[in-house]
Amino acid sequence: MKIGKEISLLLILLSLVLALLPLSANRSFSEEPAGLLAEVLGDDVSLTADEVAEFIVREDPSFSLIDLRPEAEYRKKAIPGAVNIPWAKFIKSDPDKWLGNREVTTVFYSDGSYEADYALVFARGMGYENCKILDGGIGGWERTILDTEFSGERITARENALYETRRRAGEMYREFSSLPDSLKSRFLESKKFSAKKLDGGCE
Repeated sequence: MKIGKEISLLLILLSLVLALLPLSANRSFSEEPAGLLAEVLGDDVSLTADEVAEFIVREDPSFSLIDLRPEAEYRKKAIPGAVNIPWAKFIKSDPDKWLGNREVTTVFYSDGSYEADYALVFARGMGYENCKILDGGIGGWERTILDTEFSGERITARENALYETRRRAGEMYREFSSLPDSLKSRFLESKKFSAKKLDGGCE
């Protein structure tokens, strides 16, 4: 995508987010639009499917995923460890509940639509610089991780490591997606409990 079109798209995107935001004195953008646009156009605001797969396989505690799709879609399939917060709910809730731990990198994803981009602009605008998006959404994740194969007579050490990471991440993806709804609900509740603890205690 050319930079001119990219900037135009983000200007429209930012305008939509600002129009939809239920802002108040305690919920307002901490950055000017020009600075925010420069920030979200940077090279470090997204992660590839392989980068996310590596975090998942390592079970890295400094990394978290937020699935912005509707709950029904999340229950059909989801990237391992992702917490489901539909976009409409996320935009109305206190972002500090999910993004308050600045030592954790939070990655937004959706089904390839613009919800993840909206969430990134919203979060960065509110001062949460520890947020990124997953390139290609869950569809890109499936194409990269589940449909992986290497051809040729020999495979390099790097290709082998990449293949093993994708294979393990794919297994975890299938296992997590096949969990009964009751177990997924229990997982979500445990994440909500952890978020409350970060806020200073359970209610």
